[in-house]
Amino acid sequence: MSSSPVIRCGVAVRTHAAVRTRAARLGAALAQKGLAHGDRYAIVMRNEIAFVEATLAGAAIGAVPVPVNWHWTGDDLEYLLADSGSKVVLVHTDLLPAVEAVLPVGVTVIEVAVPPEVADAYGFPAPQLTGRHPDVEGLIRDSEPITSPVTDPPLGVIYTSGTTGRPKGILRQPVAEENSARLADMVVEGFAFDPSMSTLVPAPLYHTAPNTHAVFAVALGMDLDIMPRFDAEDLLRLVQDRRIEHVQMVPTMFVRLLKLPPHVRNRYDLSSLKSIVHAAAPCPQEVKRALIDWLGPIVHEYYGGSETGAAVACTSEEWLHHPGTVGRPFGDVDVKILGDEGEELPAGVVGDIYIKPFTVWPDFTYLGNDAKRRDMERDGFLSVGDLGYLDADGYLYLSDRRNDMVISGGVNIYPAEVEACIIGIDGVHDVAVFGIPDQEFGEALAAHIELAPGATLGDEDVRAHVGRHLAKYKIPKVIVFDETLPREDTGKLFKRRLKEPYWKARVDA
Repeated sequence: MSSSPVIRCGVAVRTHAAVRTRAARLGAALAQKGLAHGDRYAIVMRNEIAFVEATLAGAAIGAVPVPVNWHWTGDDLEYLLADSGSKVVLVHTDLLPAVEAVLPVGVTVIEVAVPPEVADAYGFPAPQLTGRHPDVEGLIRDSEPITSPVTDPPLGVIYTSGTTGRPKGILRQPVAEENSARLADMVVEGFAFDPSMSTLVPAPLYHTAPNTHAVFAVALGMDLDIMPRFDAEDLLRLVQDRRIEHVQMVPTMFVRLLKLPPHVRNRYDLSSLKSIVHAAAPCPQEVKRALIDWLGPIVHEYYGGSETGAAVACTSEEWLHHPGTVGRPFGDVDVKILGDEGEELPAGVVGDIYIKPFTVWPDFTYLGNDAKRRDMERDGFLSVGDLGYLDADGYLYLSDRRNDMVISGGVNIYPAEVEACIIGIDGVHDVAVFGIPDQEFGEALAAHIELAPGATLGDEDVRAHVGRHLAKYKIPKVIVFDETLPREDTGKLFKRRLKEPYWKARVDA
């Protein structure tokens, strides 16, 4: 552990001590704006050091940060700001118009200047402050830091990604002081790092895992690098230049890295890497195996939900002995596979995954929807909507999201399996497979494919490849080639946006 740990983002560097002081000053400013213990405030910002400070600021007064996906505009953003009940919004200058267009009455806006590292990463000139709202640097400068401890500071509200419907705000109870050390141990084990490591966050801080990763890195005194925006070669450059030892990633990033030409990948010295951990989406087996072949058995995986925390985990060695697994329960977590009637299913049979989280994991509810929270629980076990099975050794395997499963002619088809097959085709950059209405079979498969620059591929090439590797009924009936697919930076696809036109057309007909 560094004697003076720092956070870096692009050219910006700030010590943890400075970050904490600035966060305490910002907390005081938020209190002056009317925020009190338990009140919520939204953060509409891209990745930068000020995002971490904004997240930590609420702890000084017991207010609750609500990280917001900065891509959202219009109805999505309006819904979240209203649903969260946020009284203050911190927002980057270039994102102000989207926020102002849907801002609920009475909500205070704090403007945050776009730093050079963010502007450079996204390829636009950093805009000047508008002056329409108080700016965060002025508030920090003019406020005295709050230093008195807060009793039972609440944790932040994280909104689920809403890939199949309206996102839900997850409000957790405070962590009891006597449980904080054990909770930290759980995060360290699940994220496969230790406090002596330097670590890198390449994913957006508005999501649960990257946000938790950054906050715990500061709490543990780890040197932390934050990427303003993920870029495959930039990640390799950062690992080499900063001698990064630990990275948390998602499978889409693996695909991007592995599709770099070999001479580019081999250009960088990655020998400092001791641990890579991934989660958030299923990882195709051939992708993970290729990553282990390249970087060695340093690839760890965990699975859980924003509601449950990390629940199962596995090392590279375990995965190689159980290909395709996402791990087995660690700590005092328990996992069951239940059928439609709530019966426990035997090994190898696909059903709903139910998780009994760590005893120290804080309970939660959904903002404004306690009924939804109650509906997802059976005898202390929680389901986040995933399907899968356990093998005879207790390792968990994911099949798909229940909402994504396609029933075609009475047969269950898991689109994730078909996606994993298609992504292996040369020239395929991204793919989304989902169910569409079909007069004969009820549902059929559609595949929307994004090709790599310069690649050429036809419908029959795709169908032939799937037919060689999977059962014939898993061959997509409809294949569409799109310029880009609506995918989150964490790798989650917004399938809702792709599916809706097909189902709306049936309703209209």
